[in-house]
Amino acid sequence: MKILIVGAGQVGYFLSDRLSREGHEVTLVDRSEEKIQQAQDRLNVLGITGNGASAEILEQAGIETADIFIAVTDLDEINILACLLAREYRVETLVARTKSIEYTGNRAVLTKEKLGIDLLINPEDAVAEELVKIACSTGAFDVAEFAEGQIQFLGYRIGPENPLCNLTLADLGELRGIYRFVVVAISRGEETIIPCGDDEIQAGDRIYLFAHLKDLPSIQYMLHSGGAEPKPKNRRIFILGGGNIGKQVASGLENQSAVKLIEKNEQICLKLAGELERTLIIKADGSDIETLRDEGIESADAFIAVTDKDETNILTCLLARQQGVRRTLALVSRPELLVLASELGIDACISPRLAAAATILRFVRRGEIISLTAIEGSNSEVLEIEIKAGTGIIDTPLKDLHFPRGAIIGAIVRGSDYEIPTGLSRLQAADRVVIFALPEALAKIERFFA
Repeated sequence: MKILIVGAGQVGYFLSDRLSREGHEVTLVDRSEEKIQQAQDRLNVLGITGNGASAEILEQAGIETADIFIAVTDLDEINILACLLAREYRVETLVARTKSIEYTGNRAVLTKEKLGIDLLINPEDAVAEELVKIACSTGAFDVAEFAEGQIQFLGYRIGPENPLCNLTLADLGELRGIYRFVVVAISRGEETIIPCGDDEIQAGDRIYLFAHLKDLPSIQYMLHSGGAEPKPKNRRIFILGGGNIGKQVASGLENQSAVKLIEKNEQICLKLAGELERTLIIKADGSDIETLRDEGIESADAFIAVTDKDETNILTCLLARQQGVRRTLALVSRPELLVLASELGIDACISPRLAAAATILRFVRRGEIISLTAIEGSNSEVLEIEIKAGTGIIDTPLKDLHFPRGAIIGAIVRGSDYEIPTGLSRLQAADRVVIFALPEALAKIERFFA
């Protein structure tokens, strides 16, 4: 497909990289000559320097033959106008990133239907939803749901005291009679491994696993090395930052946890107090340890930092950890700080770039792929694909299929039942398979199931 992307920022660059790797013909437009040159040097894309909301520039970029148009600059107005221009050229699929609430809220005057845009994505909404999921999941730093929530994809950090530490994948096979799950990837430093039977889980690793929703309590109990976690209703959560993300996270958690939101701007505090029913609003600086101690930070189960400054989020999470908080979650926008924050001991770092990009990728690829999540730091993805009738892979043992290297099937869902697959498992029409795939296997996976 021919894909035209306007905006070479973090989201645009990520999408250009991922879609060009899959063999699509990608053209990237941005005002910054430096960003375009950098993209052309590193990616297999055509770069055009100019205003993405200019008909002349879009024609130069080949808008007349584009199949998909994606506008992800930092300015809502440019994205909307660029999509409206693309609509006039009869581009089939239009996607725009927006941050302004008037485009996406319940009282929006302009909606995607009125604008004729297929997808309006607000990164803040996607980030808030992900933070709520992770905060509600015991010990996990990454959470995604598949098959209407039946299958859970979870990422866990392995400490020296974790019961899985120093076990091989073959050893884990003996645990499956008690705990039904499968480890599909091990992230060690900058390397992501799809493990075999003799691969060993080591302290400091990040592991990714699939499990059924009903099996999660026992699996989480096994993986949690510090004793039983409090039930959701008893959790005590601190949120730093009263912006849109902080408000959404508080709203998503306040009915199941005791939530305290910290914000230093008095006007924002007053506004939040009128909008959040059960959240306690505290006017304070996130680095004011004395005030946080007075509010009981030392007994908090989670500290979530979502200010607009990465450095503040990382620093306050470290301070909260020092005060005894069980888990820390930070909003980190800059890719170069994500690995650093993780190495410093922050339990989960959420990237607005990746949350928005994953939503756009899922929409662009709709068809065989039902859902998708992208894994930060490895460019890997988890895909959910429905098996179509008439494909050559039906009713053949998995061990006899030439499944692409760099990918692994983690679960097969059949109606209301599911299985963790083995070499003898067979796929049937209408099955839904959930797959972990490294970057080099993504295009092959889509062809395999086509």
